Amino acid sequence: MSLPVADAPAVRRHVRELVRGRAGLLGRTVTWFVLATACGLVVPALLGRLVEQVQRDVSTTRVDVIVAVIAGLLLLQGVFTRTARLLGARLGEQVLADIREGFVQRVLALPLSAVEKAGTGDLLTRGTRDVDSLSRAVRMGAPSILVAGLSVLLTFVALLVTSPLMALPCLVAVPLIAGSTRWYLRRARAAYLAEAAGYSDLTQGLAETVAGARTVEALGLAERRIRRTDEDVLRSEAAEHRTLFLRSVWFPLMDFGYVLPVAATLLCGGLFHIHGWVSLGEVTAATLYTRAVIDPLDELLGWLDELQVGDASLARLVGVGTTATGDTGTGRRPQGRHLAAHEVSYAYREGHDVVRDVTLRVRPGERVAVVGPSGAGKSTLGRILAGIHPPRGGTVTIGDVPVTELPLEELRRHVALVTQEHHVFLGTVRDNVTLPVPDATDEQVTAALDAVDAGDWVRGLPEGLDTGIGPGGHEISPAQAQQLALARLVLADPHTLVLDEATSLLDPRAARHLERSLAAVLRGRTVIAIAHRLHTAHDADTVLVMEDGRVTERGAHDELVAAGGAYAALWDSWHGRTPDTPRT
Repeated sequence: MSLPVADAPAVRRHVRELVRGRAGLLGRTVTWFVLATACGLVVPALLGRLVEQVQRDVSTTRVDVIVAVIAGLLLLQGVFTRTARLLGARLGEQVLADIREGFVQRVLALPLSAVEKAGTGDLLTRGTRDVDSLSRAVRMGAPSILVAGLSVLLTFVALLVTSPLMALPCLVAVPLIAGSTRWYLRRARAAYLAEAAGYSDLTQGLAETVAGARTVEALGLAERRIRRTDEDVLRSEAAEHRTLFLRSVWFPLMDFGYVLPVAATLLCGGLFHIHGWVSLGEVTAATLYTRAVIDPLDELLGWLDELQVGDASLARLVGVGTTATGDTGTGRRPQGRHLAAHEVSYAYREGHDVVRDVTLRVRPGERVAVVGPSGAGKSTLGRILAGIHPPRGGTVTIGDVPVTELPLEELRRHVALVTQEHHVFLGTVRDNVTLPVPDATDEQVTAALDAVDAGDWVRGLPEGLDTGIGPGGHEISPAQAQQLALARLVLADPHTLVLDEATSLLDPRAARHLERSLAAVLRGRTVIAIAHRLHTAHDADTVLVMEDGRVTERGAHDELVAAGGAYAALWDSWHGRTPDTPRT
């Protein structure tokens, strides 16, 4: 499932909002561009006047003065253009920063279930390729389009002022340029959106294959994944061919449209001059003005193609925010800390439930372990209880309020999930730990690290809490990264914690030691542990055994072992005992 794409009106509204917030800077940029363009437009008029005065035997002093004025105007034009482009670049960077920050905010506001369904490929392509494409359009395209547009407009106005009659030959190319541009624009947006979607599919397929390389190899799926990649490449290539076809038709027509007005101006100018309708100076100035229009018009229309790429990219970035958040906004707040699930079911695909009719009620402060074979639905149940996946059927409540009615920020103050996946963000150790509580003190950070047995190795780092980690920083092990994730959890201090095999990357002795240390910090809180190692279940108040998406057994460890059911079999297998081996 791909994330939505914003329609054209939504993109235009977003652009207006971005520009409205930078109206002052935009006004200054336009002013400097107008001054630069005006200086350039005076030059052809002076050259035309110089031609007329040479016909009347003008003095060399007069020629020197006009040449000096032209040189001064060109110098001023260079200064004004530099100033305008600096302001335009600043405007582009600020707008681009707003777009990037807005994209991150929209992604973080998405329901986690929507992000998981979309997959990493779509988000990765939007956050990298689309941002890069838009970056070029905003940084370079926007100032260039502004300059080129003003130059074309003001040059044509100057041509009209010089001689309205000489402006007529320029109109001969209007039908060709306007018609071909209209043909191109009607097709370009859809074509570039399809091209971007092709990149998303290709990235998604490659990411899945690389991330699951061991599974692909173990199940003999290499040929199937190669075929998937080949198909994605072919679809992406076909989408690129479509945009290439549009450009290969439009650009040659534009090139012909540029030459036509110059030829028509020279031809008609000569005829008009022969009949005495215009002077030679007017013909000269008009020809120079017409020739001067070509470069900015070519730049304008050239960037128009780049603008279509940027428009498609912006539509994909803005479209992320159109995904429903799932919050009903009822304003209800939990009364109490008890967590309950009533006849909960969930399916990743329609008709294939992976959790079936699970009902449970967890007392505040209770520690529950969920065990079972791989694929039994343990992790999915944990995500449902944490409010990540809305149940297909049934309800999950905190303090008698459905979790689907709680805004995400409110929900995370009550329940948090830590999975076996861990992430190290670029920054210091302090930055990584204080993500849930940015204003936490060093004492609080150190206490959280000590709680998860990370305090000693953090204090041993070159700069302690200020040591840079993440890409390019001090390298830490996967186990240490997982300890930082657990420290974030301690600092966030929700009353209910869902631990989905959160210590799976630690060796058994370290994991056991960490869980004992963590138990002291978690005392008094509700803990739901998706147990990968059964010693976690041994310490729990209640054990739930899941098989095929259902809870088949529940009770304390000793009770379930004595019952001799599925849990007892798992416990015996964990300790390497056969069914005939007596338990001690």
